[in-house]
Amino acid sequence: MVLLVFSCTELPEENQYEPHIIPEHMSIEEKKVRFEALMVPPVKKVYQELTFQFKETELWIKKGRYPQRIAALKEEYKAESDQHLLAALKPHPPSIVLGQAALESAWGTSRFFVEANNVFGVWSFDSEEPRVAADIKRGDKTIWVKKYNSLEDAVGDYYRVLARGHAHQHFRDLRLKTDNPYKLAKKLDQYSEKREVYVEELISLMSYNKLTRYDPVVYKKQ
Repeated sequence: MVLLVFSCTELPEENQYEPHIIPEHMSIEEKKVRFEALMVPPVKKVYQELTFQFKETELWIKKGRYPQRIAALKEEYKAESDQHLLAALKPHPPSIVLGQAALESAWGTSRFFVEANNVFGVWSFDSEEPRVAADIKRGDKTIWVKKYNSLEDAVGDYYRVLARGHAHQHFRDLRLKTDNPYKLAKKLDQYSEKREVYVEELISLMSYNKLTRYDPVVYKKQ
């Protein structure tokens, strides 16, 4: 069942919280309130910007406009066809973004979130970019994660990672066909080494915390 809803959920003022400061003695509910106040505004902004880009590019392709721009976008997103490009550009709904952000950052309390605005645990393989070292290693190799200037930058890069990675092609193909976050989440098993367990945790978190209230179209979990 699908309900057409445009969220009007009220949040605390964003400037009440700082991502680099975790208030002491927070309850779980207080952590969630803080997290949503920090994350919902940048997630919504990036989602709206990417939606506009997707619709604009879709129109260009349909009308045969700006072939050079289309070619440049295909190169940027490693897309072999118009269909693959549109699948790369279409953003998935905010509920998934917020759900993954909550899982990866422990509701905005992880060290990477606090020190690097790294909400999604995105790794860094470029020694020239801002980054921080993780506490764990792979063998004798240090794991690094990206450091972002803002939470908005982190959200934008997260979308870009999912738009380009070969492991997420099935996810991209499906999001071109549906905005149902519960169906889409099942295709994110490659995002974590936990695979199917990660998917179950993500769907459960999205449902329990009613994160779909931030989506333009609200789907009920089936």
